[in-house]
Amino acid sequence: MKRIALASTDGQTMTGEAPDQSPIAIRGMTVSYGQKPVVFSVDATFPEGSMTAIIGPNGAGKSTLLKASLGILRPLSGTVTVFGQPLNSQRHRIAYVPQRASVDWDFPTTVLDVVLMGLSRELGLLRLVRPRHRDKAIECLSRVGMAEFADRQIGQLSGGQQQRVFLARALAQGADLYLLDEPFAGVDAATEKAIIAVLKTLKAEGKTVVSVHHDLSTVSDYFDRVLILNTSKIAEGSVADAFTEANLQAAYGGRLATAQVAGIPVAG
Repeated sequence: MKRIALASTDGQTMTGEAPDQSPIAIRGMTVSYGQKPVVFSVDATFPEGSMTAIIGPNGAGKSTLLKASLGILRPLSGTVTVFGQPLNSQRHRIAYVPQRASVDWDFPTTVLDVVLMGLSRELGLLRLVRPRHRDKAIECLSRVGMAEFADRQIGQLSGGQQQRVFLARALAQGADLYLLDEPFAGVDAATEKAIIAVLKTLKAEGKTVVSVHHDLSTVSDYFDRVLILNTSKIAEGSVADAFTEANLQAAYGGRLATAQVAGIPVAG
């Protein structure tokens, strides 16, 4: 088998097998806070044109895995390839929507300016905003139902509106891979409906969506694949194959009562 250089999350390389050509492939990812591993030796592959939910109990390492895959956190070990290439060479193909709680919403900027941040590659170092850039930003805001708020200060919006704006910023990037960290947390029903509609449209366009998700009752409706974590990987695959009562019990244990599982549409 051909041996080539694989990229680690910090841009270094190591010798390994030929990389997976998937939008994102994670191999042997381990992340530790102090002496305690939060993510341990996780392998995961996210196929092109799929929508994958990363689920698991609190403290399972879901957000940590996502951040380590992007190089935001430095792992103890592991490699990441994006479309078969080193992460740093493919960042322009990735859009990341962080947890809303991690953002400083008091920063004095408008909704339009936030979305224009997604066009940074087009704007260049001088950040010359031309009419076509503004038009593109407004188009992305329209896709999430926020065009009328373009001139509003971002801190004046509700939590759900802020989440829509960050999704619009991701859309402006024109990415092929979308990574979202709990995009539905703390949002209203209308915002959740708007976000999932956009994500399903992206999937229909052949884009790849990976989302940390906490609501087990909507997994089957929203996603076609699932990665179940509890520090280590419990299961990965199609919802039909991996989203089972046995795998959920293995991940959640006593934190997920049998009665709760019974109310969740899972595979047999």
